[in-house]
Amino acid sequence: MPVTIQEIADRAGVSRGTVDRALNGRKGINPDTEAKIKELARKMGYRTNRAGRALALAARGEKIGVLVQAADTPFMKEVIEGVRDAAAEYGQYGITVDLKQIGNVDAEKAVTILDRFAENGCGGIALVPADDPRLLEKLNQLTQEKKIDLVTFNSDVKNVQRLCFVGQNSLQSGRTAAGLMAEILPDGAVCLVLSGHPSNLSNEYRALGFQEELGELRRDIRILPVQYDYDSDRKAEEITSAILRDTGDLSGIYLAAAGAEGVCRALEKDGAVGRVKVISNDITPENMQALRERRLDFLIGQDGHTQGYEPVRVLFEKLLDGKMPERENMYTEILIKTRYNV
Repeated sequence: MPVTIQEIADRAGVSRGTVDRALNGRKGINPDTEAKIKELARKMGYRTNRAGRALALAARGEKIGVLVQAADTPFMKEVIEGVRDAAAEYGQYGITVDLKQIGNVDAEKAVTILDRFAENGCGGIALVPADDPRLLEKLNQLTQEKKIDLVTFNSDVKNVQRLCFVGQNSLQSGRTAAGLMAEILPDGAVCLVLSGHPSNLSNEYRALGFQEELGELRRDIRILPVQYDYDSDRKAEEITSAILRDTGDLSGIYLAAAGAEGVCRALEKDGAVGRVKVISNDITPENMQALRERRLDFLIGQDGHTQGYEPVRVLFEKLLDGKMPERENMYTEILIKTRYNV
């Protein structure tokens, strides 16, 4: 027989209404009492009525806010598609997903949107963050003072109370790229690392993993200081052209973020396509075409659709059932593409 709320109340020595408030996240209950009741319910094997809970969520007008930064990059289109698919699926249960996009990375705009999410009653927020003091302060305010559940995706931040992170193990991704680059560069090669935004920790960890691993695998290779293209093909082209002009023996380029098309344009103008080996992140249609045309040598994928879909699912289940995510870091698969498996 299913465990009832009344049975939990009898065991806990409290009223049925107190148990109901504890299990459904309602106000008017001591936090310690709420925690004890939830733990007792778990031990007794209590399961909420999902349909009934969904109706309750719909009646309360429960909302999830999703903020995607760097939304203009080709990869983020796949992420946004994942968000929309999840919004359509879980919208059937009465949850409203409010998706906001910022074309680049802008902490000031992000803070403004987060404030609107809170004002509009969002019980959960998922976002692509940046390592910016203003944004971190706002996230801590929302999670600690307003008790809003938070999930980060694609990129993560430190010292913020979040339910989980959904995205690539960026350090390991950079190491994967380094292992590939070590196999294809000639002796005494020079290698350039192009990253996106200094405030994007995923970009930073990819670049760090690449530098550390390539340095261990090939001590003969000279790795140039990291350059930043801010996810701009135009900037990536300018940087690559300047390096080609000033460093005649450039043999490899690793892109830890967007900008592959700009790099390819610079190499074409210099007649260096094929001679300079290029490994880029993100299995986008544009990058896949460049791979087929041998303008890129390898692509490292990170499953954008999952990065957009899973945060909505996690927040929905937390709001519906109080269910915590399976893991603190929900890493997506690291994929490798060559022109032979596109």
